[in-house]
Amino acid sequence: MSVGAREPLLRHILGDLLRRRRHEQKRTLADVATEAQISMPYLSEVERGLKEASSEVLAAVCRALGIGVGDLLAEATAEFALLRQPLVVTTITEPAPVGFAPQSGYGSVSLLAA
Repeated sequence: MSVGAREPLLRHILGDLLRRRRHEQKRTLADVATEAQISMPYLSEVERGLKEASSEVLAAVCRALGIGVGDLLAEATAEFALLRQPLVVTTITEPAPVGFAPQSGYGSVSLLAA
């Protein structure tokens, strides 16, 4: 990360991962919150990264979603790695075909890589 860049927050990454799992399962906040025995507004705040969930709450939500806490944390670690990699932009320019009047930027392709 560059100097001055902020580290991603764990609560944002975990919340996003939990929301993705819930959406993949086509389940509602109310359904998962009820099964996890937590309030729906609290689960919503956890998913949006507004609240830092305790390990007990994470375990309950993971159980309700049918995923392991270790799997969630492994996925969060992978997300951290992706978010921490600098964005690299490379431009590749192809020569214009023979007999073709070149235009500005002909054949330019920008590649983004993390």
